[in-house]
Amino acid sequence: MSRSTLVNWLLVVAVLVIAIIPLAFIGSETEFGGADGVAVEQIEADNPDYEPWFSPLFEPEPETASTLFALQAAIGAGFLGYLFGSLNTRRKLRATSSGGASPPVDDHRT
Repeated sequence: MSRSTLVNWLLVVAVLVIAIIPLAFIGSETEFGGADGVAVEQIEADNPDYEPWFSPLFEPEPETASTLFALQAAIGAGFLGYLFGSLNTRRKLRATSSGGASPPVDDHRT
């Protein structure tokens, strides 16, 4: 097993641990609430006379809001994937064109 394969597997395990451990401590009967709801509750508790000075122009249904959030996350992931891919390709092309040895080739692809 090559070093890069080992690092990749360790990263996968780390992501799984980060995702599973909080769920194990929270339990199944807990409802996930957003930070917005907690902020409103705290403001109302601290200052019961508070009047909001702004109302949202568009307040989507919860299903639509979660879909828009997932779309935003997907666009961000696509952008980061493109950025890291282009930076990696640029680094490989720079190493090849500098007259040095060619970049290492991973022969362990399946």
